[in-house]
Amino acid sequence: MRSSAPALVLASGWRVDVDGTAHASLRCAGTRGGTADVTVSAKAPDLAGAARVAFTLHVSVVPYTTQG
Repeated sequence: MRSSAPALVLASGWRVDVDGTAHASLRCAGTRGGTADVTVSAKAPDLAGAARVAFTLHVSVVPYTTQG
């Protein structure tokens, strides 16, 4: 799993359950807003060659307004 903007969205966890269900944990790494693409590659462990993209998640981060 890879984030296109790790300064904004950080991938902090990834696991695949025995039934094939994948779980990803993402966290906001900063206080500014912006967008990032989180890409997950899929590759069977017994196949040679480059990994292919399984899916891409488009994330928009909007910071809370500060009052004070």
